[in-house]
This record gives sequence, structure tokens and C-alpha cells, in this order.
Amino acid sequence: MGIGTSRRAGDRRGSRAGRGLTGAQSALLVGGCLVNIGTFAVYPYLAVLLRDRLGVGMAQVGVVLGVATLVQFASAPFTAAFAERIGLKRCLLSATFVYGLAAVTYLVGADDPVLTVLALFLSCGAGALYSPAYRGYLVHSATAGQRPKLLSAGNAAGNLGIALGPVVGALFLHEPGRLFAMTTALYALLAVGHFFLRPEGTGATDAEVEPFRRVLRGLAALPFAVTVLTHYLYMQFYQYLSTFTEGRVPTTVYGVVMMGYSIGLVAVQPLVARRVGRVGYPAAMAVGFCCMALGMVSFAGGRASGLVAGVVVMSVGTAVLFLKNDLEALAGSTRSATVTFGQQRLAVGVGSLLSGVVGGAVYGLFERAELLSGFWLTVAAQCLLLPPLVLMVARKVSKVE
Repeated sequence: MGIGTSRRAGDRRGSRAGRGLTGAQSALLVGGCLVNIGTFAVYPYLAVLLRDRLGVGMAQVGVVLGVATLVQFASAPFTAAFAERIGLKRCLLSATFVYGLAAVTYLVGADDPVLTVLALFLSCGAGALYSPAYRGYLVHSATAGQRPKLLSAGNAAGNLGIALGPVVGALFLHEPGRLFAMTTALYALLAVGHFFLRPEGTGATDAEVEPFRRVLRGLAALPFAVTVLTHYLYMQFYQYLSTFTEGRVPTTVYGVVMMGYSIGLVAVQPLVARRVGRVGYPAAMAVGFCCMALGMVSFAGGRASGLVAGVVVMSVGTAVLFLKNDLEALAGSTRSATVTFGQQRLAVGVGSLLSGVVGGAVYGLFERAELLSGFWLTVAAQCLLLPPLVLMVARKVSKVE
């Protein structure tokens, strides 16, 4: 009877753990939101900041931003492997310290172009350190059934920060000194908070630690490829919609709609997390990419109503794809969760780079032809045609192996 009572008590404790978040996980979700508030209070205005401080044209500014972003994403597998070695808590603490150092460098380098560029690369390095460790910490001791809820909560917290950050930045847009003083204080507070995080325990180090030269070993190929495709298509919405809507809808409408997109992700992903975790990958891809296609078609009209409708279905499609890609990567990888998230960040970077190179060239062609609505229809067609092609190639490769 004593054994049965003990087992039932253990079952109840396990059930509670399965339903709720630990204190450390809840604290980290707050930290993830605040980190993105600090980052995205600055990120939307970086082009203007760099142009003013460097005294160069937008073409040169674009090169600096592109290289910095590529470095951040390309280094993610290495920073994830680094986190695997030093521990997730230590990596998170180091990242917040580097974020704070970047904010201080922005603050003191107001009249120094070299310090401004250094601050940009420090911020990108901090992001490369923080992101894989953040997700790895959330799921390091979770079961496969708990992962959808935890990942969706982590993504929701991050997207809430992305939504609020530009609003905070707008308050200080004409006073960058106050902006960077505020972000310095924020990151100092976050460093203290991360110092008191509970160490992640032994579950995070169970997997064999590979040498740095093998950071891509154990890669889950299909989720990696689908993540590249997802961000290649998604970033065309994120990068080119503002240019397309200029002169078609008021700037304030565009800003509110884009904030609504981020809030939509915050709302949608936790609601669909359990279902997304259970559904098959092809079905999730069909839902996600079809929603993205509908969104792109809605943008083609260039009207405020179409913009709102497109953003609503885009938030559903990307919520499904972002979560399912990471879940499939975790299920298919032979590496630790932290390294797997680093590999996924690399896929995000590759997709973003393709969006800039290929998407930018295609956008330019339609712009010169004065048929910009056709650009969005072309992207919509790719949303429907490319995913089945990726699945077909993956199946052929698996058969050969």
C-alpha cells in the first residue's frame, strides 16, 4: 500500500511537471522577452544609425548589416557547441554580458564609426551565443511530449519582445544616447537575473560532445532544408513588404500591422503547439506553406485590408512551420538539443541570405517592369511548388542511402 501511495504521488508530481513550467523556465521566458525588447529597440533603426555615424551611403550600410547578420547565423553551430561545453547557464550569462558590452560601446562610440561597427558585431555575437542556449535550456530535461509546449512558449516570449522592442525604440529614436543608456541598464539587470538561474543539471550533457570541426555532424537533413526554405520565403515578406507598401498604405498602418503579426505569433503558437507536435511533417508543411501562399496573394493587391488579411494567415503559417521545423530537427538529430538549435540557426541564416540575394533580384525585376504585384504572386507560387519538391528530393536521397 505504501508503494502504491508513493507511486501515485510520483505520478501526480510528474503530471504537474508536465502541465506547468519550472521556476527557472518561467524566469528564462521573461529573460527571452526582455532580451528581444532590447535588441529590437535598436535593430529596426540600425540602418539610420549606421548611416549617420559612418557617413556613408545605404549601399555600404547594407553590406555592413549583411555581413554582421551572416556572421551571427553562420557562427550559431559553433556557439551552440561552445554552450554544450561550458554549460547553458554560463553561456546565457556570457551572452547577456556581451549584449551589455555592445550597448556600452554604442553609447560611448557616438562619434566613432569603428566603435559603432564593433558594437554591431558584439551584438550579433551575443545573439549567436544566446539563442541556441536559450532554447536548449528550455527543453534540456523535457520529454518529447513536453517539447511543443516549451518551444512554443519560448517562441511566444521572444516574439512578444520583437513586437514591443520597436515601440520602445521609437520613443528614443531621436535620442540614441538615452536609448543605449536604457539598453545598458536592461542588459545589466538581465545579467543579474541569469546569474541566479538554476544550473541545467546533467540532462544537457548526456550526449557525446563532438569536436568543433564536427559541429554539423548528426544534422537532421530534411528539417534543415525545410527551415532554409521557410526563411527564404518568410524573409521576402519581412524584408520587402515595407518597400512595397510605401505610398500604398500609411506608415502607421504598416507599423501596427507588423506589430500585430508578432503578437499573432505569440497568440497562435501556444494554441496549436500540442496539435503541431502530433501531426505529421508533410501535413504541417502543407498547412504552413499554403497559409504563406494565401498571405502573399493578399499582399499583391496593395490595400490595407489585404495587408491585414495577409498578415493574419502569415502568422498562422509561420507559427506552424517555425515550431514544427524545430521539433522535427530535435527528433531527427543525433546531437544535443543545444547543438541542434545551433544547426537550425544556420539554416535560418542560409534562408535569409537566399532571400536577400534571390528575392532582392526578383523584386528588382518586377519593380523595373512596374509590376510589383507580380512579385507577391511569384512568391506565392513558390510557397506551393517548392515544398513538395523538397520532400520528393529528400525521399529519393533517403532511398539511395
